[in-house]
Amino acid sequence: MPGGTDTQVVPTLPTVDVVIPCYNYAHFLPACVRSVLDQPGVDVRVLVIDDTSSDNTPEVMAELMAADKRVEGYRHEVNKGHIATYNEGLLDWATADYTVLLSADDLLAPGALERAAGVFEQNPEVGMVYGRVVYYSDHNALPRVTELPVRSKVWRGEEWIENRFRSSRNVISSPEVVVRTKIQQKVGGYRSDLPHAGDLEMWLRIAAVSDIGYVSGRPGAYYRVHENSMMRTTFKSVFADLEQRRDVFDLVLEQNPGLPARLKSLAHKAIAADALWRAVRLHDRDQLDGTEKELLAFARETYPDLEELPEHRALLRRQKFSPSFLSRTQLFLAPHAYKRAKLFIGTQRWKWRGEW
Repeated sequence: MPGGTDTQVVPTLPTVDVVIPCYNYAHFLPACVRSVLDQPGVDVRVLVIDDTSSDNTPEVMAELMAADKRVEGYRHEVNKGHIATYNEGLLDWATADYTVLLSADDLLAPGALERAAGVFEQNPEVGMVYGRVVYYSDHNALPRVTELPVRSKVWRGEEWIENRFRSSRNVISSPEVVVRTKIQQKVGGYRSDLPHAGDLEMWLRIAAVSDIGYVSGRPGAYYRVHENSMMRTTFKSVFADLEQRRDVFDLVLEQNPGLPARLKSLAHKAIAADALWRAVRLHDRDQLDGTEKELLAFARETYPDLEELPEHRALLRRQKFSPSFLSRTQLFLAPHAYKRAKLFIGTQRWKWRGEW
């Protein structure tokens, strides 16, 4: 208009708050933070929480804060543990549209936050978006990954929950997850009584109040596996995994009475089958040390009708032979190969479609 002033409205970017707990991971921290700050298409903010590390985390954190005003950080006076540290950042600090919990030894994949934000923006009922995770061990030698056209899928929360009960598996590692902040703060923080399976319980809790999205075609995050990582040390017990998975599914049903009661049987059956197959493999490898009896007892406690499970029949067949004979001859190699093939197919479905 004559005499008017042209003004250009700059669209605001989706905001993402990324919480990075750090305990003695100073040497991983710079690459982790950089993987967040380099994300395009979103307005990011980073909080590093040093849980009283004994290495040079305070110095590294201070350098990162000085180099980029988007990085905040502070140090606990006493060690609070990972669960309390997670909740401190997610519930007390985060205010952005979306929130990410990222371990200091993991990395976000390039463009991951922009892709997740796109799913959220197009689907207001979605409370959580995850993507493919790539496992690696060396920051300087990330695995080469196949990149396909980016696609997304959305499940109704109830549908996603049933899929998890049916497989009894957690299809998410953690760093590939982006949560709508208002949903995260609605459902609350991680439970301290589930240190091994608290992430699975969290995903199910979110799915109980919202839909779930998945982005395929490109990685969402890189998950570092090394000798000091929690999955290799604190929580390596087979029974910790089996017992807490069972506890999680029972808890979800208890807290969400509107879910079908039949889901409990689905989860218990799958977990019992998993325990039995672990016992089967102990026979095949001649590694009997009493663990197989504990696994059998756990399976029967979890799912009393063991006789209908093929894994139970497989165990009975093994018990007819000495473990040393089975180890030498690999008599049951074919069934094991079939099981491995099914596992491979399931893994590929998880990798490319986000479900098992």
